[in-house]
Amino acid sequence: MSKQYRVGMVGVGLMGHGIAASLLRAGHRLSFLDHPGNQPVDDLLAAGAERRASGREVAADAEVVILCVTGTPQVESVLFDAGGVLEGLPTGAVVVDCSTAIPSSTEAIAERIAEAGGRFMDAAMTRTPKEAAEGRLNLIVGASDELFRELRPLLESFSEHITHGGPVGSGHKLKLLHNFVSLGFTAVLAEAAAASRRAGIDDAVFLEVLGNGGGGGVVLERLRPFIAAEDPSGFRFSLANSLKDVGYYHAMAEDLGASRGVAEAIDALYREINARGHGERLTPELVTLLGET
Repeated sequence: MSKQYRVGMVGVGLMGHGIAASLLRAGHRLSFLDHPGNQPVDDLLAAGAERRASGREVAADAEVVILCVTGTPQVESVLFDAGGVLEGLPTGAVVVDCSTAIPSSTEAIAERIAEAGGRFMDAAMTRTPKEAAEGRLNLIVGASDELFRELRPLLESFSEHITHGGPVGSGHKLKLLHNFVSLGFTAVLAEAAAASRRAGIDDAVFLEVLGNGGGGGVVLERLRPFIAAEDPSGFRFSLANSLKDVGYYHAMAEDLGASRGVAEAIDALYREINARGHGERLTPELVTLLGET
Protein backbone atom coordinates (compact mmCIF):
# COMPACT_ATOMS: atom_id res chain seq x y z
CA MET A 1 0.00 0.00 0.00
CA SER A 2 1.23 3.52 -0.81
CA LYS A 3 2.12 5.78 2.09
CA GLN A 4 -0.77 7.70 3.56
CA TYR A 5 0.18 11.37 3.95
CA ARG A 6 -0.93 14.15 6.24
CA VAL A 7 -1.96 16.75 3.66
CA GLY A 8 -2.91 20.39 4.13
CA MET A 9 -4.76 22.27 1.40
CA VAL A 10 -5.22 25.94 0.65
CA GLY A 11 -7.85 26.49 -2.03
CA VAL A 12 -10.89 24.21 -2.08
CA GLY A 13 -12.57 25.88 -5.04
CA LEU A 14 -13.82 24.33 -8.28
CA MET A 15 -10.58 22.42 -8.88
CA GLY A 16 -9.32 22.11 -5.31
CA HIS A 17 -12.51 20.50 -4.04
CA GLY A 18 -12.04 17.63 -6.47
CA ILE A 19 -8.42 17.21 -5.37
CA ALA A 20 -9.48 17.21 -1.71
CA ALA A 21 -12.19 14.60 -2.29
CA SER A 22 -9.76 12.39 -4.21
CA LEU A 23 -7.16 12.59 -1.45
CA LEU A 24 -9.73 11.50 1.11
CA ARG A 25 -10.89 8.60 -1.08
CA ALA A 26 -7.27 7.45 -1.25
CA GLY A 27 -7.03 7.37 2.55
CA HIS A 28 -4.87 10.45 3.13
CA ARG A 29 -5.51 12.69 6.14
CA LEU A 30 -6.63 16.17 5.12
CA SER A 31 -6.92 19.59 6.67
CA PHE A 32 -7.86 22.69 4.67
CA LEU A 33 -7.98 26.45 5.06
CA ASP A 34 -11.46 27.74 5.85
CA HIS A 35 -12.08 30.42 3.24
CA PRO A 36 -15.11 32.11 1.61
CA GLY A 37 -13.86 31.06 -1.83
CA ASN A 38 -14.19 27.36 -1.01
CA GLN A 39 -16.89 25.21 -2.55
CA PRO A 40 -19.33 23.62 -0.05
CA VAL A 41 -17.26 21.35 2.17
CA ASP A 42 -19.83 19.30 4.10
CA ASP A 43 -18.89 16.20 2.10
CA LEU A 44 -15.20 16.69 2.91
CA LEU A 45 -15.91 17.13 6.61
CA ALA A 46 -18.11 14.04 6.60
CA ALA A 47 -15.22 12.09 5.04
CA GLY A 48 -12.87 13.13 7.85
CA ALA A 49 -11.30 16.40 6.68
CA GLU A 50 -10.65 19.12 9.25
CA ARG A 51 -10.96 22.90 8.93
CA ARG A 52 -8.14 25.25 9.88
CA ALA A 53 -8.32 28.99 10.47
CA SER A 54 -4.96 30.01 8.96
CA GLY A 55 -2.30 28.86 6.53
CA ARG A 56 0.07 28.44 9.47
CA GLU A 57 -2.36 25.99 11.10
CA VAL A 58 -2.86 24.11 7.83
CA ALA A 59 0.89 23.60 7.51
CA ALA A 60 1.70 22.83 11.14
CA ASP A 61 0.72 19.16 11.06
CA ALA A 62 1.24 18.51 7.34
CA GLU A 63 3.86 16.55 5.49
CA VAL A 64 2.61 18.04 2.21
CA VAL A 65 0.79 21.35 1.65
CA ILE A 66 -1.09 21.66 -1.64
CA LEU A 67 -1.90 25.13 -2.98
CA CYS A 68 -4.76 25.42 -5.46
CA VAL A 69 -5.34 29.17 -5.74
CA THR A 70 -5.83 31.61 -8.58
CA GLY A 71 -2.33 32.81 -9.41
CA THR A 72 0.99 34.27 -8.34
CA PRO A 73 -0.28 37.04 -5.99
CA GLN A 74 -2.46 34.56 -4.11
CA VAL A 75 0.35 31.98 -3.87
CA GLU A 76 2.73 34.57 -2.44
CA SER A 77 0.07 35.79 0.00
CA VAL A 78 -0.92 32.40 1.42
CA LEU A 79 2.72 31.43 1.82
CA PHE A 80 4.34 34.59 3.13
CA ASP A 81 1.71 36.84 4.76
CA ALA A 82 1.45 36.93 8.57
CA GLY A 83 -0.10 33.65 9.69
CA GLY A 84 0.77 32.08 6.35
CA VAL A 85 1.93 28.61 5.43
CA LEU A 86 5.64 29.34 5.80
CA GLU A 87 5.21 30.20 9.49
CA GLY A 88 3.93 26.70 10.25
CA LEU A 89 5.79 24.60 7.68
CA PRO A 90 7.73 21.75 9.35
CA THR A 91 11.31 21.05 8.30
CA GLY A 92 11.33 18.72 5.31
CA ALA A 93 7.66 19.27 4.44
CA VAL A 94 6.77 19.82 0.79
CA VAL A 95 4.76 22.65 -0.75
CA VAL A 96 3.03 21.56 -3.97
CA ASP A 97 1.77 24.51 -6.01
CA CYS A 98 -1.03 23.45 -8.36
CA SER A 99 -1.88 27.01 -9.41
CA THR A 100 -1.09 28.75 -12.69
CA ALA A 101 1.76 31.12 -11.88
CA ILE A 102 4.57 33.24 -13.29
CA PRO A 103 7.64 30.96 -13.49
CA SER A 104 10.15 33.57 -12.32
CA SER A 105 8.10 33.98 -9.12
CA THR A 106 7.83 30.20 -8.75
CA GLU A 107 11.61 29.85 -8.78
CA ALA A 108 12.00 32.62 -6.19
CA ILE A 109 9.31 31.03 -3.98
CA ALA A 110 11.10 27.68 -4.12
CA GLU A 111 14.31 29.34 -2.89
CA ARG A 112 12.53 30.96 0.06
CA ILE A 113 10.91 27.68 1.06
CA ALA A 114 14.25 25.87 0.83
CA GLU A 115 15.86 28.53 3.03
CA ALA A 116 13.13 27.86 5.61
CA GLY A 117 13.85 24.13 5.57
CA GLY A 118 11.03 23.03 3.29
CA ARG A 119 10.87 21.59 -0.22
CA PHE A 120 8.91 22.76 -3.26
CA MET A 121 7.23 21.34 -6.34
CA ASP A 122 5.11 23.05 -8.98
CA ALA A 123 2.41 20.69 -10.24
CA ALA A 124 0.28 22.69 -12.64
CA MET A 125 -3.09 21.21 -13.60
CA THR A 126 -4.90 20.82 -16.88
CA ARG A 127 -8.44 19.53 -17.54
CA THR A 128 -11.62 20.75 -15.84
CA PRO A 129 -13.50 20.55 -12.50
CA LYS A 130 -15.27 17.44 -13.81
CA GLU A 131 -12.00 15.52 -14.12
CA ALA A 132 -10.82 17.00 -10.81
CA ALA A 133 -13.88 15.51 -9.08
CA GLU A 134 -13.14 12.16 -10.74
CA GLY A 135 -9.46 12.18 -9.69
CA ARG A 136 -8.43 12.38 -13.35
CA LEU A 137 -6.47 15.61 -13.66
CA ASN A 138 -3.39 16.01 -15.82
CA LEU A 139 -0.39 17.32 -13.88
CA ILE A 140 2.75 18.99 -15.24
CA VAL A 141 5.44 18.84 -12.58
CA GLY A 142 8.55 20.89 -11.93
CA ALA A 143 10.74 19.24 -9.30
CA SER A 144 13.97 17.36 -8.72
CA ASP A 145 14.00 13.75 -9.88
CA GLU A 146 14.19 12.59 -6.27
CA LEU A 147 11.21 14.63 -5.06
CA PHE A 148 9.16 13.67 -8.11
CA ARG A 149 9.73 9.96 -7.44
CA GLU A 150 8.90 10.42 -3.76
CA LEU A 151 5.59 12.22 -4.27
CA ARG A 152 4.36 10.54 -7.44
CA PRO A 153 2.15 8.05 -5.52
CA LEU A 154 0.43 10.96 -3.75
CA LEU A 155 -0.06 12.84 -7.03
CA GLU A 156 -1.55 9.74 -8.60
CA SER A 157 -4.37 9.81 -6.05
CA PHE A 158 -5.90 12.82 -7.82
CA SER A 159 -4.53 12.64 -11.37
CA GLU A 160 -4.59 10.39 -14.42
CA HIS A 161 -1.61 11.63 -16.44
CA ILE A 162 1.55 13.07 -14.85
CA THR A 163 4.39 14.64 -16.85
CA HIS A 164 7.68 15.48 -15.18
CA GLY A 165 8.67 18.60 -17.09
CA GLY A 166 12.06 19.16 -15.44
CA PRO A 167 13.34 21.17 -12.45
CA VAL A 168 11.32 23.64 -10.38
CA GLY A 169 9.46 26.11 -12.59
CA SER A 170 9.11 23.71 -15.52
CA GLY A 171 5.56 22.78 -14.60
CA HIS A 172 4.41 26.39 -14.62
CA LYS A 173 6.29 27.16 -17.83
CA LEU A 174 4.66 24.24 -19.62
CA LYS A 175 1.25 25.13 -18.17
CA LEU A 176 1.50 28.64 -19.62
CA LEU A 177 2.50 27.21 -23.00
CA HIS A 178 -0.44 24.80 -22.81
CA ASN A 179 -2.95 27.47 -21.77
CA PHE A 180 -1.74 29.91 -24.40
CA VAL A 181 -2.44 27.30 -27.07
CA SER A 182 -5.76 26.26 -25.52
CA LEU A 183 -7.06 29.79 -24.94
CA GLY A 184 -5.65 30.95 -28.27
CA PHE A 185 -7.58 28.19 -30.06
CA THR A 186 -10.64 29.16 -28.01
CA ALA A 187 -10.37 32.78 -29.16
CA VAL A 188 -9.99 31.73 -32.81
CA LEU A 189 -12.92 29.30 -32.67
CA ALA A 190 -15.16 31.75 -30.81
CA GLU A 191 -14.43 34.50 -33.32
CA ALA A 192 -15.05 32.08 -36.19
CA ALA A 193 -18.34 30.92 -34.66
CA ALA A 194 -19.49 34.52 -34.24
CA ALA A 195 -18.57 35.27 -37.86
CA SER A 196 -20.34 32.07 -39.01
CA ARG A 197 -23.58 33.21 -37.39
CA ARG A 198 -23.33 36.62 -39.04
CA ALA A 199 -22.84 34.83 -42.34
CA GLY A 200 -26.09 32.92 -41.80
CA ILE A 201 -24.46 29.50 -41.41
CA ASP A 202 -26.36 26.97 -39.32
CA ASP A 203 -24.44 26.18 -36.10
CA ALA A 204 -24.77 22.42 -36.65
CA VAL A 205 -23.25 22.71 -40.12
CA PHE A 206 -20.42 24.89 -38.81
CA LEU A 207 -19.65 22.31 -36.11
CA GLU A 208 -19.78 19.44 -38.59
CA VAL A 209 -17.37 21.08 -41.01
CA LEU A 210 -14.85 22.03 -38.32
CA GLY A 211 -15.17 18.70 -36.54
CA ASN A 212 -14.47 16.78 -39.74
CA GLY A 213 -11.52 18.95 -40.67
CA GLY A 214 -8.61 20.91 -39.27
CA GLY A 215 -10.77 22.69 -36.70
CA GLY A 216 -11.51 19.49 -34.79
CA GLY A 217 -10.00 18.74 -31.41
CA VAL A 218 -10.35 19.17 -27.66
CA VAL A 219 -11.10 22.90 -27.72
CA LEU A 220 -13.88 22.51 -30.29
CA GLU A 221 -15.44 19.76 -28.17
CA ARG A 222 -15.34 22.01 -25.11
CA LEU A 223 -17.08 24.80 -27.04
CA ARG A 224 -19.48 22.52 -28.92
CA PRO A 225 -22.20 22.42 -26.17
CA PHE A 226 -22.32 26.21 -26.07
CA ILE A 227 -22.34 26.72 -29.83
CA ALA A 228 -25.01 24.03 -30.23
CA ALA A 229 -27.20 24.70 -27.18
CA GLU A 230 -25.91 27.72 -25.19
CA ASP A 231 -24.51 25.33 -22.54
CA PRO A 232 -21.21 26.70 -21.13
CA SER A 233 -20.59 23.81 -18.72
CA GLY A 234 -18.06 22.12 -21.00
CA PHE A 235 -15.47 24.79 -20.13
CA ARG A 236 -16.10 26.15 -16.64
CA PHE A 237 -13.34 28.75 -16.71
CA SER A 238 -13.99 32.46 -16.34
CA LEU A 239 -12.97 35.08 -18.85
CA ALA A 240 -11.11 36.84 -16.04
CA ASN A 241 -8.99 33.74 -15.51
CA SER A 242 -8.49 33.43 -19.27
CA LEU A 243 -7.09 36.96 -19.34
CA LYS A 244 -4.84 36.19 -16.36
CA ASP A 245 -3.36 33.09 -17.96
CA VAL A 246 -2.81 34.72 -21.36
CA GLY A 247 -1.23 37.68 -19.56
CA TYR A 248 1.10 35.37 -17.63
CA TYR A 249 2.15 33.70 -20.88
CA HIS A 250 2.74 37.11 -22.47
CA ALA A 251 4.94 38.12 -19.51
CA MET A 252 6.91 34.88 -19.74
CA ALA A 253 7.44 35.27 -23.49
CA GLU A 254 8.61 38.84 -22.95
CA ASP A 255 11.09 37.69 -20.28
CA LEU A 256 12.39 35.06 -22.70
CA GLY A 257 12.63 37.45 -25.62
CA ALA A 258 10.36 35.07 -27.56
CA SER A 259 8.15 36.07 -30.47
CA ARG A 260 4.75 37.14 -29.17
CA GLY A 261 2.85 38.83 -31.99
CA VAL A 262 -0.01 36.33 -31.82
CA ALA A 263 0.01 36.52 -28.01
CA GLU A 264 -0.45 40.29 -28.20
CA ALA A 265 -3.56 39.90 -30.35
CA ILE A 266 -5.06 37.21 -28.11
CA ASP A 267 -4.26 39.21 -24.98
CA ALA A 268 -5.94 42.27 -26.51
CA LEU A 269 -9.10 40.28 -27.27
CA TYR A 270 -9.48 38.92 -23.73
CA ARG A 271 -8.52 42.28 -22.24
CA GLU A 272 -11.21 44.11 -24.25
CA ILE A 273 -13.90 41.58 -23.27
CA ASN A 274 -12.95 41.91 -19.59
CA ALA A 275 -12.93 45.71 -19.85
CA ARG A 276 -16.54 45.48 -20.99
CA GLY A 277 -17.39 43.94 -17.62
CA HIS A 278 -17.65 40.28 -18.62
CA GLY A 279 -14.86 38.83 -16.48
CA GLU A 280 -17.16 36.58 -14.47
CA ARG A 281 -18.76 35.06 -17.57
CA LEU A 282 -17.57 31.61 -18.61
CA THR A 283 -15.11 31.37 -21.48
CA PRO A 284 -17.48 29.62 -23.98
CA GLU A 285 -19.71 32.71 -23.76
CA LEU A 286 -17.01 34.48 -25.76
CA VAL A 287 -18.92 33.19 -28.82
CA THR A 288 -21.97 35.30 -27.94
CA LEU A 289 -19.99 38.28 -26.69
CA LEU A 290 -17.99 38.53 -29.90
CA GLY A 291 -21.21 38.30 -31.85
CA GLU A 292 -22.41 41.48 -30.11
CA THR A 293 -19.52 43.62 -31.39
